[in-house]
Amino acid sequence: MRSSSTRTRMFTRGNWLRAVLLGMLAIGMAGCASVKVSGPDAAAHAFSPAFAQARDLAQNAGTLPADKRAENDRAIDKLLAGLDDATLSADAAALPAGDPLYPYAGHALQRRGLPLPRPFDRGAWKFDAGNRPPAESDGYRPPVKLAVLLPLSGSLSPSAAPVRDGFLTGYYGESRRRPEVAFYDTAGTPGGAVAAYQKAVAEGNDFVVGPLGRDEVAAVFRDAKPTVPMLALNRASIPPPAGNASFSLSPEDDGIAAAEYLRAHNAKRVLVINGVDEGLHRAAAALRDALAERGGTVVESLEMGGDAASLLARLQSALQKAGQVDAVFLATRASEARTVAPLLRAAGLGEKPLVATSALVAGTGKPADDLVLDGIAYPTEPWIVRGVSGLPSAASVASQLKTARGPAARLFAFGYDAWLITAYLEKLALDPNGQVQGATGTLRLDPVGNILHTPTWSTFRGGSPVPLADASAR
Repeated sequence: MRSSSTRTRMFTRGNWLRAVLLGMLAIGMAGCASVKVSGPDAAAHAFSPAFAQARDLAQNAGTLPADKRAENDRAIDKLLAGLDDATLSADAAALPAGDPLYPYAGHALQRRGLPLPRPFDRGAWKFDAGNRPPAESDGYRPPVKLAVLLPLSGSLSPSAAPVRDGFLTGYYGESRRRPEVAFYDTAGTPGGAVAAYQKAVAEGNDFVVGPLGRDEVAAVFRDAKPTVPMLALNRASIPPPAGNASFSLSPEDDGIAAAEYLRAHNAKRVLVINGVDEGLHRAAAALRDALAERGGTVVESLEMGGDAASLLARLQSALQKAGQVDAVFLATRASEARTVAPLLRAAGLGEKPLVATSALVAGTGKPADDLVLDGIAYPTEPWIVRGVSGLPSAASVASQLKTARGPAARLFAFGYDAWLITAYLEKLALDPNGQVQGATGTLRLDPVGNILHTPTWSTFRGGSPVPLADASAR
């Protein structure tokens, strides 16, 4: 036992503004006509108007200040979101190598589950540190010496335990070459996550998984200046440094997943019901942004609170202001959803798509109480509802490990997938359509190093959770 680690071998502003305005005007024309772009880089391909405008915006993106860059990125995403799948795929394939729009177009394809025409440029990514043996035929190529940074003590340790156990379940379940693993307690190390990362590097690890907390991840990205690649287990306010990745189950991911679900159901005008939890507000904010990028809008937002009568009155007032409503997004937990669901049906919204976050299941489990939740769709982990290859069923694991029971099951699945990503990161990075079927969903790597996980979708039927019939396609 060491004091800070536990080791085991088993283990120009005007031009920009003009381009943005032109881009916004082109959204309504997407897919209706084409613009022929001349020059050797376009090779006579007739780009759609919106795609051509997005390309103009991307050309200047690197020269913009940070605040204008964010606006510019949103404008590009909105233009691409207005394209149908066939047009987006064809236009992306016609871009020449090195075109600044390709990362945006490829990311848009990934979010829809569509194939990439070629890999992203990963020039800063390295996979030979530690003299790794060549990849197996399925892409399996884990590190040689691996460090895992988790808060094994302190206030975050209850969250870290299922992540650790899920990781080790994946690790032990692999019969091929496995790395030597060292666990570092970020809460018990003086200097925290940054010091733990630096110690892991000094001790010769060629890959690092973690840390877990958002502030910890930001600190390592900012202060440690990573020299050994890492898979951070949260998403910070800054993107991963080149050659590094991050993986999270953040509330924002639920909002983005819901926006994709609603886009697939042609629901553009969405009423949002907000619960009292801060994380749920983050999910609602992410939904709002993602809908805007996809040509939709939040028509009204209603806060929970008060008795049923006052809530119904506020709901009816919101509907009068909103006009047409195509769907309802419930950023609530089960207790709040059980209150508002009957009111939505009383207000005539019962036949509209009702979509929630993964937090919907918090506080469920009694079918007699949960009947009112029937028909509400929510994202969830495929391992929990239908199982995944290579991992025993959720019920079987829960019978053996308390860290895989109840709400902890989601973090257990997250830890399992952290191992899969570590072992298959080269495949995810360099294969244009590299993906891994994980416990949390289909795993892919976006152009800036964020792991995307496409969840499955479930609903309630007879008061019990069941997979949606088309869940595998979501």
